[in-house]
Amino acid sequence: MASTFGAVHLAHEFLEKYVGEGDICIDCTAGRGNDTVFLCGLVGDSGKVTAMDIQPEAVESTKALVARSGYDDRCTVVNDSHANVDRYAEEGTVAAVIFNFGWLPGGDHNKHTQTDSSLAAIEKCLSLLRRGGVMSLSIYYGKETGFEEKDAILEYISSLPVREYTVIVSYFVNRPNCPPISVRIYRSDM
Repeated sequence: MASTFGAVHLAHEFLEKYVGEGDICIDCTAGRGNDTVFLCGLVGDSGKVTAMDIQPEAVESTKALVARSGYDDRCTVVNDSHANVDRYAEEGTVAAVIFNFGWLPGGDHNKHTQTDSSLAAIEKCLSLLRRGGVMSLSIYYGKETGFEEKDAILEYISSLPVREYTVIVSYFVNRPNCPPISVRIYRSDM
C-alpha cells in the first residue's frame, strides 16, 4: 500500500471496476486534470469523457494534461459550473461521474465548491447515470471552508432511495485535522 493512500486512490480503485471501453464518463470538478486523464484511460478509444470546472485555471491545466496524455480525441473540457452538468450528457447514459469537492489543488482555498451548486450537480448526475452506473465523491473540507457543504452532501446522499441507490461513506479515522471523506454511490442495475 502506498504511503499516500487516500481519497484519490479509493476513487480510482472504485471507478476502474465499473468503467470500460466505450463508456461515457464525467469529471464534474476537473481541477488539475488527473481524474480526467484517469477516466480517459479507462474509456478507451471509443469512449467519451467530459471534464468541467468553473475556474479557468483548472480548465487550462486539465486541457494541457489531456493533450500531453494524447486523449484529445476522447475528451472535452468545458469552463462551466457542475450545476450545469445536464447540458453535457443525456439522462441514463453515463457510466461514471467523479467529484472532488473543495478547492483547486495548489490553488486559493478561498475559491471552493459551493453547497447549492454541488447539491444540484449531484442530483442531476444521479439521473444521468445509466443503470449500474457509479459516482465517486471525495469531500475535502477544513480551515474555514467546506463544513456546510460536507454536512449538506452527507445529509442529501443519506436520503437517497435504497431500492435505487447504494451509498457507502468511508472515513479516514486515524488521520489528523479534517481528512477527506470518500463516498461511493451505485445505481441499481434493475
